[in-house]
Amino acid sequence: MTDTSHNSLTPYTLGLLLLPPLLWAGNFIAGRAVSHDVPPVALSLIRWSLAFLCLFPFAIKPFLRDRAHYLVYRWHVLGTAITGVLAFNLMVYWGLHSTSATNGIILNSFIPFLVAIFGGLFYQQRLTTNQLLGLVISLLGVFTVVSHGDLHVLLGLAFAPGDVIILMAMICWALFTLWLKQIPAFIDRTGLMLCQVLIALVLLLPLYVWERQTAVTTLAHIQTVWSLLYIGIFPSVIAFLAYAKTVTLVGSVRASVFIHAMPIFGSLLSSVLLREPFHGYQLAGMLTIFCGIGLANSGKGHSK
Repeated sequence: MTDTSHNSLTPYTLGLLLLPPLLWAGNFIAGRAVSHDVPPVALSLIRWSLAFLCLFPFAIKPFLRDRAHYLVYRWHVLGTAITGVLAFNLMVYWGLHSTSATNGIILNSFIPFLVAIFGGLFYQQRLTTNQLLGLVISLLGVFTVVSHGDLHVLLGLAFAPGDVIILMAMICWALFTLWLKQIPAFIDRTGLMLCQVLIALVLLLPLYVWERQTAVTTLAHIQTVWSLLYIGIFPSVIAFLAYAKTVTLVGSVRASVFIHAMPIFGSLLSSVLLREPFHGYQLAGMLTIFCGIGLANSGKGHSK
């Protein structure tokens, strides 16, 4: 079985595929901005509480309508709630406290490969030649961006304890992507996400009580409040719903390969919001990433 639903990408589908990495790149910037004021569990709890409030008016009707289906697919619903909503974000916030953003981006770029490996091992999903080549080419583009076009930067990277935590987060996201694909498309994704967020909030509460014994949350700065609002709405609700929709439309591997676009949007956002200079190596990396993504989604090639 190959991991594809439609060979051609419509402008609508392409927009949905590019929206999550754009919003998640902003999440990295906002998450770094509040890391000194808000500890990891508190940040996750605030994030998903805001997401729940935003989702509730739109999702309560499909949530109630599909509640019987959640019981039928209870293990997939529980698994996606734990891996994609609870564990992934909590581990990323936790890991970034003890490793660099560069290491985090590099580890994040291995998600499409983990999706492909786990899909082949457990779900008999096969990659086409173009998908495999596209993954490799786009990964080279990621390395170009994060290394500033200098091989010595990659060779000189030092790995920290946080890297292990972030790698575990990437494994969680790969499993989330594959399990999400196993939940039938007739189950409304808005109501499903409300269910997933509710499960994550219940599990986060005891962790928050434990964290409060040693960490304090500070909301004294207006920038922190605005960052939390962004994190709770855009990367949490809009990006998650768009990603869930694209996994249903184009398959797990083709949807996950667009995660390689995160360094592109991260560089652009840093240039626009943080006034950081834009360099030639960033342009070269961007073009390489888009070439790889385009090849992986060309729909041609033999299965591997």
